[in-house]
Amino acid sequence: MPQYKGSREVISIHVGQAGVQIGNACWELFCLEHGIQPDGYHVEDDSYDEETETINTFFAETAGGKHVPRCLFVDLEPTVVDEVRTGTYRSLFHPEQLLSGKEDAANCYARGRYTIGREMIDVVMDRVKRLAENCNGLQGFVIFHSFGGGTGSGFLSLLMERLSTEYGKKPKLEFAIYPAPQVSTSMVEPYNSILMTHTTLEHSDCTFMVDNEAIYDICRRNLDLARPTYTNLNRLVAQIISSITASLRFEGALNVDLTEFQTNLVPYPRIHFPLVTYAPLVSAERASHEQNTVADMTHACFEPGYQMVKCDPRRGKYMAVCLLYRGDVVPKDINSAIASVKTKRTVQFVEWCPTGFKVGINYQPPTVVPGGDLGKQTRSVCMISNTTAIAEAWARLDHKFDLMYAKRAFVHWYVGEGMEEGEFSEAREDMAALEKDYEEIGEDELPDDIDDQSYRGRSAASRF
Repeated sequence: MPQYKGSREVISIHVGQAGVQIGNACWELFCLEHGIQPDGYHVEDDSYDEETETINTFFAETAGGKHVPRCLFVDLEPTVVDEVRTGTYRSLFHPEQLLSGKEDAANCYARGRYTIGREMIDVVMDRVKRLAENCNGLQGFVIFHSFGGGTGSGFLSLLMERLSTEYGKKPKLEFAIYPAPQVSTSMVEPYNSILMTHTTLEHSDCTFMVDNEAIYDICRRNLDLARPTYTNLNRLVAQIISSITASLRFEGALNVDLTEFQTNLVPYPRIHFPLVTYAPLVSAERASHEQNTVADMTHACFEPGYQMVKCDPRRGKYMAVCLLYRGDVVPKDINSAIASVKTKRTVQFVEWCPTGFKVGINYQPPTVVPGGDLGKQTRSVCMISNTTAIAEAWARLDHKFDLMYAKRAFVHWYVGEGMEEGEFSEAREDMAALEKDYEEIGEDELPDDIDDQSYRGRSAASRF
């Protein structure tokens, strides 16, 4: 691999079918935002300004001027990665960064972690090492996967453990597709999700969750799509990821780096599952007719219809809110919008966190994919909030787990792959502890008898 120029670099790792397909949508959007063609070279255009872009955070530049994404695509079976190898952006990625096995994890956490995954982990870690060696100052990792798949849960948990061992304190942020309340892609999603959450709870620093059902509803309701496809869903997820990572890739008045997300959003190591909201969500046909003021966008972020996980934040309490604005936005408008939000009775903060709001401003306006669903806008906002309401999502999943595990349904598939049955009850206990953590945090005053260690993790201590 050629040696590249670099700055404060971030390595992206896309794991399993969901991770790879979201990766496709993300790199398509990143290329459009940075003026990079599908072959990796810059569009001949005077509008590109190297002073305002820290493009080397996500792309490595070869001596010939080609930009290569600092990323890795990993799946235990070849079909989805082959789509990248033959797709529009096939020339963009380094062939060694597209890794696929021959046999999939068959939706089984144990298969992804203990059998099929074990055969591939060393190759993956070797590629990560090469990417890290090409960085001047590695900032951390951004990982994309689903909770419910075999590879996205099992192999990912193995990978997170290895990354923690070899890269210690480097922050690891996850963008994860979370099981939806009504729609399911497999029967064993609750098992995979809870086993994975238990094993990665101490290795992940911040997990941004997105559920397909919430995004389906947004596509149908706001973007006028009668039957949304995964491409529609993934492009919307890509916009959110782009907003969250924009401050790493472009200069702005108030920038946010990887460690800042943790510092501002994670009050205790285990409570690291922020809720993501994005506005405006307007179809291309309606975009030119909507006013879209800073106040409108900011208020929309506190409405359940704009959030990426099905839960009701009006019934929970906020611990921290991070508002990431893009485009034509000035601090004066933001301050008055936030002041107006604070007067709403539905927006409640925990008593021990009075300030609550962190703001990021990035002057790069949101970019839309030509022919895509979202309308072109001069400004947008992505809100990341740590709220006790997300515990609703855990409670739902735990209930589904309990129904199946009471009858030991499907457990033999996991035990047959070398997993011990005790891991199920251990994982479930950890989830019960997580639910209790959220419940205690929502109480008006922290009980005196709770020592700090109880939040550091009842089952495993976590440090950053």
